[in-house]
Amino acid sequence: MTTASSAIIDLYERHAAAFDRLRGRTSMEAPWLDRFLALVPERATILDIGCGSGEPIARSFLDRGYAVTGADSSPSLIELCRQRFPQAEWHVQDMRRLALGRHFDGLLAWDSFFHLTQSDQRAMFPVFASHAASGAALMFTSGPSHGEAIGAFEGEPLYHASLDPAEYSALLAENGFSVIAHVAEDESCGGHTIWLARRDETVQEAS
Repeated sequence: MTTASSAIIDLYERHAAAFDRLRGRTSMEAPWLDRFLALVPERATILDIGCGSGEPIARSFLDRGYAVTGADSSPSLIELCRQRFPQAEWHVQDMRRLALGRHFDGLLAWDSFFHLTQSDQRAMFPVFASHAASGAALMFTSGPSHGEAIGAFEGEPLYHASLDPAEYSALLAENGFSVIAHVAEDESCGGHTIWLARRDETVQEAS
């Protein structure tokens, strides 16, 4: 598992064109994105963590007038974002070391966070908190239960990991977030396990 987990960044960089092609332009996530956007102000600032090529999620935010900042570890995928959406802000950045020095109204880590090891996932919650404005929405996908799994992408191992739902809930609470919704293996969304949370408005923004 360790080898597969450490290969994720290189895997997506080498197969960036294939990822962009296979990702498609339709969004089964649309109902969940609507729930996420219902928690943020109009024309809010959104941080897309593990944004890939910007299709279709970042595009949908930009088309609705939101200010998007995207971060991904693949230079090739970020270059596609910059070509397609020059009005947005894009960073080649490993999410584990994300430190943009400002706060956002919404944070999204869709089909990206779950490629981290369990220990790296635990360490991400302070990163989320440090980028979240008071009342900010946070949405991410995980596995349904504690464990690791190996899928495949372009014939190569594709690592996934998850914590137990109780641990995710505890980590969110410890970092000033309240769970708004959690659905395990949502059949209406391709079997995704989804967490939607909100930064407590009484929590002082981290610097």
